[in-house]
Amino acid sequence: MTVSSATDQKPFLYVVVCASGVAADVGKLINAARQRDWSVGVVATPLGLTFLDAAAVQEQTGYPIRSTWRSPGEARPLPPADAIAVAPATFNTINKWAAGISDTLALGILCEAHGMGVPTAALPYLNAAQAAHPAYARSLEVLREMNVMIGSYEPHRPKAGGGADRFRWEEALELLEPRIGRRS
Repeated sequence: MTVSSATDQKPFLYVVVCASGVAADVGKLINAARQRDWSVGVVATPLGLTFLDAAAVQEQTGYPIRSTWRSPGEARPLPPADAIAVAPATFNTINKWAAGISDTLALGILCEAHGMGVPTAALPYLNAAQAAHPAYARSLEVLREMNVMIGSYEPHRPKAGGGADRFRWEEALELLEPRIGRRS
C-alpha cells in the first residue's frame, strides 16, 4: 500500500463506512474524491453495509463494496489503498480500532494501515453522550499517536436526529491530500 507514482495513475482511496444514519450520504465523499481525480473503493463494516444503497455505490465507484474477507486464492477486488478515509467513523469503530481489535474486514484494514504507512483520516460521527465516555477520548489519543488525522465534527445531542447537515465529507480529502503530495 504505497502512494501511486505513475503520473497517469489516479491515487486509490478506500472509504471505510460504519453503521450510522449519515452513511447513506457517502456518495458525497465519493463524488468529491472523483472530482479531485481519485479512484475510490468502499469497505463497509457489516452493519454499515445495511445503511448503504450498495448498487448505487458500486455503480458510482466501479468496484464492489467489500465487507468480508476474501477466500484463499480469491482475487483482490480492490487495488491497494494510497489513503483511507473512515467516514462516518462511529464510537464502536473508533474504540475497537484504537484497541487493535480486528474482528471485521474494515477494522483489519485499519489496523494494518498504520504498520503499512497508509495515510488515514477519520471523520467521527457520534452523539455527545457517547463522546463523554472516557474510552472515546483515550481512543482518539491513541489514533492521533498512530498519525491518524481526526476530523472536526462536534458530536450532536443524543436522540436529536444527529447533525448530518454539519458533517463535512470533503474534510477527509482536505486532511489526506497534503499527506500524499496532492493539492485540491
